Amino acid sequence: MAFPHVHIPFGKIEEHLDLLVKHGFNLEIYFDSDTIDRLEADSLLKMKESLTHKPLISIHAPFMDLSPAAVDSRIRDATIFRLNQVLDIADILRPLSIVCHSGYEKWKYSLNIDLWLKKSLETWKPVVVRAKSSGCKIAIENIFEDEPSNLRELMKEMASDHFGICFDSVHCNLFTTVPVHRWIEDLGDYIVELHLHDNDKSADQHHPIGDGTFDFDNFFQLLKKRGCIYTIEAHTPARVLKSIERLKKYTG
Repeated sequence: MAFPHVHIPFGKIEEHLDLLVKHGFNLEIYFDSDTIDRLEADSLLKMKESLTHKPLISIHAPFMDLSPAAVDSRIRDATIFRLNQVLDIADILRPLSIVCHSGYEKWKYSLNIDLWLKKSLETWKPVVVRAKSSGCKIAIENIFEDEPSNLRELMKEMASDHFGICFDSVHCNLFTTVPVHRWIEDLGDYIVELHLHDNDKSADQHHPIGDGTFDFDNFFQLLKKRGCIYTIEAHTPARVLKSIERLKKYTG
C-alpha cells in the first residue's frame, strides 16, 4: 500500500495546500456539480502544478441527485452527462480511480435488483470504456446497501479490470444487516479502494479511525492487506492526521 489518499473537495485544496505538501498527502479530490460547471482546464492544470510533491490522485465524482440506474431515461442521461464531465477531468489529472455512488436503494426499486442492475449496466458499460482509455478504474461505493448482493451482481456482470468496489467503512457500519465478513467474502476480490473513517452508527460522522464503533481490527484481518487505495475520509486536518497515525497499526 502506498501512503494513503486524503479526501478533499477541489475548492479546499488552495486553503490547505501547505499542509498537503508538507505531509506529502496523496489525494482523493471531490468534484461536486457546481464546481464542475465553473471549472476550466487552466484551473485544473494550475492546481496540479501547485501540488509540488506530485501526489497520486483519485477522484470522487458528484453524487447529489444523480441516479446511474434511473428508470427515467432523462434522469439517466443527466447522470451520464455528469460522469462524462468527470472523465474529461480524468483525461487531465490521470487519476488511479474515480469513486461513484451505486444509486441503489432497495425500497426505491421495490426490492427489484434486476431492474436496478439492467439500468446500471446501460450506464456503466460505456463509462468504463472511457475510464480504461484514461488509465483509471471506476470504483462503486456502497451507500445504502444493507448487504452486498446487488453490488456483487454488478461486478460479475461488468467483469472488467477497470471496474470495482470502493468499500466505505461508515456506510457499512450504518446500514449493514449482515456481518462484515460477508461483505469481504462477496466483494473482496473486487475492492479497489477503501474509504476509511468511523462513526457511532447514528450518522455519517466522518470520525477518525478508532473513534467510533466500526471493528477495524476484524476488518483488516479479513482484508489481509489487499492491494488497493486506502483513502482517509475524516473531514478535518486533525482527524486526518489521527486516522493516518492509527492506520499504521494495520498497514505496517
